[in-house]
Amino acid sequence: MGGLTAAHLRMALPALSLAVLLAAIFWLQPRAMSYVGLNLLLNLALPIAFATIAQMLVITVNDLDLSIGAFVGFVACVGATWLRDEPLFGVAVLTASIAAYAAVGALIHLRNLPSIVVTLGMSFVWLGLAVLVLPTPGGKAPDWLRTLMTFKTPLLPMTIFASIALAAIVHVGLMRTAYGAVLRGAGGNAQSVERAGWSLLKVKMAMFALAGLFGVFAGLSLVGLTTSGDANIALRYTLLSIAGVILGGGEFTGGRISPVGAVLGAMTLTLAASFLSFLRLDPDWQIGAQGAILIVVLALRVLISRAEARRA
Repeated sequence: MGGLTAAHLRMALPALSLAVLLAAIFWLQPRAMSYVGLNLLLNLALPIAFATIAQMLVITVNDLDLSIGAFVGFVACVGATWLRDEPLFGVAVLTASIAAYAAVGALIHLRNLPSIVVTLGMSFVWLGLAVLVLPTPGGKAPDWLRTLMTFKTPLLPMTIFASIALAAIVHVGLMRTAYGAVLRGAGGNAQSVERAGWSLLKVKMAMFALAGLFGVFAGLSLVGLTTSGDANIALRYTLLSIAGVILGGGEFTGGRISPVGAVLGAMTLTLAASFLSFLRLDPDWQIGAQGAILIVVLALRVLISRAEARRA
């Protein structure tokens, strides 16, 4: 029974971390406990959640994407320019970018290249393309996108409902379907998946293409919230997405991931920035403080796992 309790606690750790941080914010700033307050706190949580899911998909097949931040910035630039002025061309460019993500997955698999090196190189490609599309910050989000991202839902801000829907859809797709089991199996036991007749090349291309798709969602939702584009607007999303996956219970190897935990991790990191601002912490120290929060949560996870192993 003790082992079950430890396992349940480890699974609940992402939700507990979010709850503790939210309680601390409400204690420091009681006015945040309102519709407007929550909306301000979680305003940018959805783009980060989309980027975190994109990173999680790549991590599922034992790879790492160091280009997701630059890619989200590229999508934001396209969204603020071509998607508004020439919608069909803008959609074509975004579709081609998803295909490029799939091609990167194929290259990594066929040439057995380190994903860190390939995606790091791609980060410069996406950043360069973003600068070509929008040399200086500006542009304007399409009216339909701005309306969608500022839509006011009853009871709770739209971000919360959208995050719940995102977590549920990805959870069902990856954790409750036969093909989702194959995709996860490619990270956990690639040889068994291949012996079962599945193409590892197609699996990797599918996961990278899905990562590109969610990266597009991240960029479009971001430009819908900020109303303009900037090539450097989301560079920090690379580290935030990795931290969100790990904070949510995912691991770098073995196909061990949690879509619900990843979304909770993204929301926790978003709230952490607000919490540190309420503490009036110097902005130069805030990134380090976010890292400290991540280390504390990971240390708790390790302690729980060790306790679980001892009782097994």
